[in-house]
Amino acid sequence: MKKPELMCPIKDWSSLEACKNHADAVYFGVNDLSLRARAGIKIKELPLFVKKCHDLKIKAYMTLNSVVYNKDIKKAEEIIKKAKKAKVDALIVWDFAIIDLVKKHKVPFIISTQMNVSNYKSAMFFKKLGAKRIVLAREMNLKDIAELKKKAKIEVEVFIHGAMCLAISGRCILSSYLYGKSSNCGACAQPCRKEWILSDNEGNSLINEGKYFLSAKDLCMIEHVPQLIKTGIDSFKIEGRRRDAKYIEVTARCYREAIDAYFNKTYTKEKIEKWKQELNTVYNRGFSTGFYFSIPSKEGIGYDKADNLSLVKKIYIGDIVKYYPKINVAALKLSHRGIKLGEKIMIEGEKTFIEDNIESIHFKEEKVEKGLKGQEVGIKVKSKVNKGDKVFMFDQSI
Repeated sequence: MKKPELMCPIKDWSSLEACKNHADAVYFGVNDLSLRARAGIKIKELPLFVKKCHDLKIKAYMTLNSVVYNKDIKKAEEIIKKAKKAKVDALIVWDFAIIDLVKKHKVPFIISTQMNVSNYKSAMFFKKLGAKRIVLAREMNLKDIAELKKKAKIEVEVFIHGAMCLAISGRCILSSYLYGKSSNCGACAQPCRKEWILSDNEGNSLINEGKYFLSAKDLCMIEHVPQLIKTGIDSFKIEGRRRDAKYIEVTARCYREAIDAYFNKTYTKEKIEKWKQELNTVYNRGFSTGFYFSIPSKEGIGYDKADNLSLVKKIYIGDIVKYYPKINVAALKLSHRGIKLGEKIMIEGEKTFIEDNIESIHFKEEKVEKGLKGQEVGIKVKSKVNKGDKVFMFDQSI
């Protein structure tokens, strides 16, 4: 049985640092025509980013999957040319104009979940059109996925973890209607995560089951990895191109371990519980299994809270103000709180992701056991950091 590819989301270069030891592939957008307008790689950095992925033996898939208007066609073609030159492994697309341009420039392409492919006949159509793979609609169950895979005989990719949308395949117009920010152009303001009140046409408020009756829980399939593998799915995809590097590291590591454990015959209930606990330490809105086993009902909605339910809080400490490469020491300005020896910290920036325990602290060239808020101290780091990188620690008492 073929081991599925594990594909991780990319917000910026730090995301790649976070998942580089676990991912088989990554997916990312650039500045334009992506469904995550505020996350992605700068177009001028695209060749370097793709090369870095390939040096790490990681496939680089680039999204070009927003709604495309007349004014966007020329821009889209320029992006496709640059993607080809950068040697991306495939473009994730759905608009027929973009498919036509991608075929014109002979770039491999994957059909985005935005196309809402939900049956084998549609999959066969896109296979004939030249698609190498299809990202299936999240509304499909395992039985239907297996049937599609068997009849269409094409690679399939599915989401296994991360945010779920209340609209079919993310085609929501609420954000555009209420805020003038289109979810289909990468600028969703997430009105489904707001508090809503039901009322009748006479202005009477109606009782409902909770404040957040439009907020879907996150998808989590960590305890169902064997069923996903047996279905014949080719690529397991983690959602979260706007989430931080810590989220990407934890989700990538847990699913990497789960996939490998299945093939090593070490996939156990004890490990499942460990992975679930770890996934609960990073951003989540509660978990469900989406549409994989049945159509979600009220157990798939986070009625009581629409925000982060993580068991661990990330606390901002301060910023890196200088790095000394010859001695692997960083100058840290403790603008928000102090630190002490032995504490675990995370350093995160556009190109940085490091987790480490504090082994040494120096203040005014003297070795000390703790640094106080307001001080600038020197700390030993295990790899390069950059000026402006932010430093955090974690509070597990919540």
